[in-house]
Amino acid sequence: MTDHRVAVITGGNRGLGRSAARSLAAAGYRIVVTHRPGGEATDTARLIEAAGGDVMTMPLDISDVSAFSAFVSDLEQGLTSRWGASRLDVLVNNAGIGLFDPLAEVTPERFDLLVGTNFRGTFFLIQALVPLMGDGSRIVNISTSLTRHVSPGTSIYTAAKSAVEALTRTLAVELGPRGIRINTVAPGPTATDFNGGAMRDNAELRGYLATQTALGRVGRPEEIGDAIAALVSDQMRWVTAERLEVSGGALL
Repeated sequence: MTDHRVAVITGGNRGLGRSAARSLAAAGYRIVVTHRPGGEATDTARLIEAAGGDVMTMPLDISDVSAFSAFVSDLEQGLTSRWGASRLDVLVNNAGIGLFDPLAEVTPERFDLLVGTNFRGTFFLIQALVPLMGDGSRIVNISTSLTRHVSPGTSIYTAAKSAVEALTRTLAVELGPRGIRINTVAPGPTATDFNGGAMRDNAELRGYLATQTALGRVGRPEEIGDAIAALVSDQMRWVTAERLEVSGGALL
């Protein structure tokens, strides 16, 4: 592996985050995976280590902005003691939640939780970690194909992810002078444990969604991870402020 290339993936204990961690490890990155406090990411760590990669796991609740300062301090210490590294090369903002309610049932508490986690948390984590990122580093924010097409009950979730996409474009200008590229990956229907594993476990739902994609099936988690690894690669070095939808041509 190339020395000191480090990628942080939030919410890397399962689903798309785990897939991104595996794909970036295969590309030669040393991996920092975050998970919710009280949880663990041992399965992700085992998968990466079994493939010859190097991984460190850390607790992080991205809805708790007040904890970010301590997280950054612990991360700096971990990078130094584990790998002798002093900077990050890639940040993948994957951690988030999906809550889906029709308009009449949205409560202020649910609204604040969705926006606070998916947008506010992403914003302030970028703010906290950019000082640790070297010139020429890369940031990938995870959005959703739902910012292009619509589905009932997704209004707040989609609005928060749309805000992430707008943030990506704005920060591309702010961070561009340092050569930091920032892009969005917007997955379409993918068979993960997101939303209770509905697309992974419900064959009827998968079959229906498959009819809505140009490629005739739902996505696999590794296809999202591979797209993230490709986007941060040097082959994509002239790409920033873009939204890459990885959906198999959903609802065209």
